[in-house]
Amino acid sequence: MNSPYICGPKPGSISSAKHILTLFRKDLLLEIRQQYTFYGVLLYVASTIFVLYLSMGGPESTVWKGLFWMMQLFICVNAVAKSFLQEGKGRLLYFYTIAGPKDFILSKLLFNALLMILMSLVSLGLFVLMLGNPMPNPLSFVAISCLGGISLSLVFTFLAAIAARAQQNAALMAILGFPLIIPQLLLLSKISNIAFEDVLQGGLATMSAVLLGLDAMIIALSLILFPFLWKD
Repeated sequence: MNSPYICGPKPGSISSAKHILTLFRKDLLLEIRQQYTFYGVLLYVASTIFVLYLSMGGPESTVWKGLFWMMQLFICVNAVAKSFLQEGKGRLLYFYTIAGPKDFILSKLLFNALLMILMSLVSLGLFVLMLGNPMPNPLSFVAISCLGGISLSLVFTFLAAIAARAQQNAALMAILGFPLIIPQLLLLSKISNIAFEDVLQGGLATMSAVLLGLDAMIIALSLILFPFLWKD
């Protein structure tokens, strides 16, 4: 008689949702107990913005916007990239016995997306506090920054899952991430114009649809490719 621990979890949407929520709760509890990521990124963001304030004062809107998205990129690398790198082989083997690969990757995508939403809001607040508010429509940029944080987190979670199986983790993430992240940053910069200009520009709906399409593609690729990594 086969043991359920060897065969893995039983299929089913209810069981899958339970596994996703359990793994998500595990990551959340670890983050609350350790808090290394949050305070480390907070110190990094605050010190960097303070240096920018001392050297530039209140920059113009285009510079402000470019600095914000560059900051978001570095925040995502530091906050999200560790999600798979901190999982040891023994822990992954244990997860293999209690959950499927799709449940595992979906829980990581969900947790990192919520983590980046929090980081985006914190960094946006520090930007406005230290570098001023050049936005005529700040509420629109709040929503755009959350959307951008989710998009960046999906990409780097997917890359971290691949890089965790290789020895050159940082180099592999940099090589794979460059062609994937540049289109997203360009789209986010274009979409951000809605918060920095009084007149609504054309093509906004198309760019938003393209960004959401890229997010859906990353999720689909994660669900398709991660099970092959999981078997290793």
